[in-house]
Amino acid sequence: MSSLWMTGDPDADSLLDADPFALLLGMLLDQQVAMEVAFAGPRKIADRMGDLDPGRVAAADPEEFAALCASPPAVHRYPGSMAARIQAVAREVVQRYDGDVTRLWTVGDPDGREVLRRLKALPGFGDQKARIFLALLGKQRGVRPDGWQEAAGPYGEPGARRSIADVTDEASLHQVRETKKAAKAAARAAAT
Repeated sequence: MSSLWMTGDPDADSLLDADPFALLLGMLLDQQVAMEVAFAGPRKIADRMGDLDPGRVAAADPEEFAALCASPPAVHRYPGSMAARIQAVAREVVQRYDGDVTRLWTVGDPDGREVLRRLKALPGFGDQKARIFLALLGKQRGVRPDGWQEAAGPYGEPGARRSIADVTDEASLHQVRETKKAAKAAARAAAT
């Protein structure tokens, strides 16, 4: 399993590589901002809090945590609403998975459909985000429960360049961006 490259910032990528909770939060933040900005967010939180322990994040005072997320450079372009989502995910990880995010994909030896169901049950994780994260786990983290590719849908296809699950360097980041642009253009053309 190779090291993750998602942000171009060695410190941020190192945290994502070492901490599955950081990776989950990066996926949570991946909306309405560039992918590398989203996945750099967990490093900002860890630097400001001293660590990224799910229990500490969950227990933080909501107003103080929102201020921490809003401090320049902000964790997300919508730091207040994303701070609440981050804490909601942290609470879920603490309450349901004993503070260990890897239990999402290990407890009870779940298959791909079950891991997808568990991901979709997290606050802020809809179907698409859950499928992308499942593909990321399978493609880049070696987490491959039975049926993971089918559960991830097109994001699980080998050689695809659809999402952050396929980003391994700067060139693949640009390929994913081009794929997304083409899909948006096709959707606009189909709507007219």
